[in-house]
Amino acid sequence: MNSLSTNFIVPAALWLLGIFSVITWTLIVVKAVQGYRAAVRGRRFGRQFWQARSFQAAAGLDASDSPVGRVAAAGFNALDGADESGADDLEHSWSRHDLLERHLRQQIQNERRRAEAGLAVLASIGSTAPFVGLFGTVFGIIHALSAISHAASASIDVVAGPIGEALVATGIGIAVAVPAVLAYNFFVRRVKGAAADLDAFATDFVTLAQKAGFRARAAGQRAAPVLDTVRQEAVA
Repeated sequence: MNSLSTNFIVPAALWLLGIFSVITWTLIVVKAVQGYRAAVRGRRFGRQFWQARSFQAAAGLDASDSPVGRVAAAGFNALDGADESGADDLEHSWSRHDLLERHLRQQIQNERRRAEAGLAVLASIGSTAPFVGLFGTVFGIIHALSAISHAASASIDVVAGPIGEALVATGIGIAVAVPAVLAYNFFVRRVKGAAADLDAFATDFVTLAQKAGFRARAAGQRAAPVLDTVRQEAVA
């Protein structure tokens, strides 16, 4: 392998690691901001939902800007669709239950996919960056040894400099991989926690829907109990 190819490969590996680093930190910032906004908006919607005077009143809340809100909206839409059928017998009441649970689970899966977007890139960078650095180091050492073989002297001063420079690529690869791996593990753990919270909310939502007769709109009927009270009964 000639000197030109090795001189090209090592800088290319370093440039690739630089790109990996930019992508990693961009994803970290984006996912952190998204997670913070989702948590704040979710808490706000949760307060509004559980402080609503009735299950039907909660259906009118703005639910588009938070995961838990979109799950609730999916549930209300499912109930609205069931109400449009006009059926009110036991068979269709059971079908409403199944329809509601299916819509809630589908929306939870959609929210999980949304939260996991970009995590595969972090995992890939975390697993490949050290090898890209090692790849650059190997070719750097090959180039260094080739240069040393043509030198008049092979003292430690001549050998240490080029090989030390080649090993820098491995260090940079590890430095790029560590934040990616740590961020991936952190965000995966947070996604699992958020999914568990959505599952718990979906369970409470189904309980409230059962108490409301699986109807999201009940004009002219007496309001159901305050949702905080119903939530305590569901937990009990």
